[in-house]
Amino acid sequence: AEKIAAKYNISVRTVYRDIKAICEQGIPVSFEQHRGYFLTEGYFLPPVSFSLDEANALLLMHSVVERFADKSILKNYTAALDKVKSVLRNTQKEKLEILQEHTRFQTIHASFTDFDHLSVLQNAISSKTILQLDYKNNNNEVSRRQVEPIGLIFYAFNWHLAGWCHERKDYRDFRVSRILKVKNTELPFKKADHMDLNDYMKLLPVNY
Repeated sequence: AEKIAAKYNISVRTVYRDIKAICEQGIPVSFEQHRGYFLTEGYFLPPVSFSLDEANALLLMHSVVERFADKSILKNYTAALDKVKSVLRNTQKEKLEILQEHTRFQTIHASFTDFDHLSVLQNAISSKTILQLDYKNNNNEVSRRQVEPIGLIFYAFNWHLAGWCHERKDYRDFRVSRILKVKNTELPFKKADHMDLNDYMKLLPVNY
């Protein structure tokens, strides 16, 4: 309640009153210590509505995702955009279709989009679980690595996975387009404390 009050610049008393009002409307809000307020599992809010400007912004980013993300992210983003379109009014859909026909993103399709690993990598980063990689280095040598991922970085027109390599006992930079196979082992990190991604980026041979 204190965090909600601070975020929205209201009193804690107002938070309690509003939560009570929501519960009286039949929405099952529960509370747990150290977790806070949450909706009971299985309950869904009504579909989110989007303004035309919000839908236009998502449509514009589709071209960027298509060029700078991989197949897994493009698939997920397209599915999400389709859901956005499904809740728009007919007049909004017509305007969105017109805009889509009159928007182009001219660039070369590079090799960094020709894989579908990013979704798996994202899930491992957020869940702090170990990845198993079959990786080909600059010398075309293939090795299997156990990696604790700390983040994804896009630089030099390629996606790079930063992570603690169990074999090298150090942080390594893995270019995602060189990953031949990836598996989320679902096993938790073994290393207790990891370098902050911003600090790791300072070690890279690029000027941000």
